Amino acid sequence: MPVRVVESSAPSQITGGNNEHSLPPACTLLSVGQAFAGTQNVSSLQKDEAWRVNVRIQGCDLGHGYLCGTMEALNVPLADTPVVTFWEGEIVDTKNYTFFTGKWEATPGDDIRHWSKFPSFNPLLSQVEADGGKSLDLSNYPYIFMRWKEQYFVNVGIDCGLTIAGFYYVCFSCSDGSINGFYYDPNSSPFQKLELKSTNEGRSGFSFSSYQLQ
Repeated sequence: MPVRVVESSAPSQITGGNNEHSLPPACTLLSVGQAFAGTQNVSSLQKDEAWRVNVRIQGCDLGHGYLCGTMEALNVPLADTPVVTFWEGEIVDTKNYTFFTGKWEATPGDDIRHWSKFPSFNPLLSQVEADGGKSLDLSNYPYIFMRWKEQYFVNVGIDCGLTIAGFYYVCFSCSDGSINGFYYDPNSSPFQKLELKSTNEGRSGFSFSSYQLQ
């Protein structure tokens, strides 16, 4: 929600006539109710700035490559209160969604540039360039790639000075639940980085507000 208008196992390729795809690996850290906390760097040429960010997963359907949740930015300069948005996500499983976005003003070139920011994507690059990764089997890959698109503001109006026109390229680590992402919007500062870690509420001291989604 900008204010401006490792070592991995090798992926396998699916061969033969059977074009069925396996689901991504089941991961207890990517489930309903799971919370994450971290920062989003929204720096520009004019100033260096980072927002504290909380994320909670509200829904997850691996079979359809879908998840959704809320994102809360805590120290937004133009807002009097934390700004909460509701987002929906596409899981790149090569069955429901590929690495090519095909919307939101993102070209295949934009996709490659942003996915390539993740070291865990490097083993997949050549196949993604060929067909968007359709022939890859990611079911045992230790990372899950996603796109998160903010749909609406939960607790502030659209005149709050922020934009949710873009979306996030996201890489989730199945081993430790960490999340890295890059925000894409042609009218915002490029490659704004999102860095989140899984939290254990109550034990780690993080507290999240509750919101009713319409």
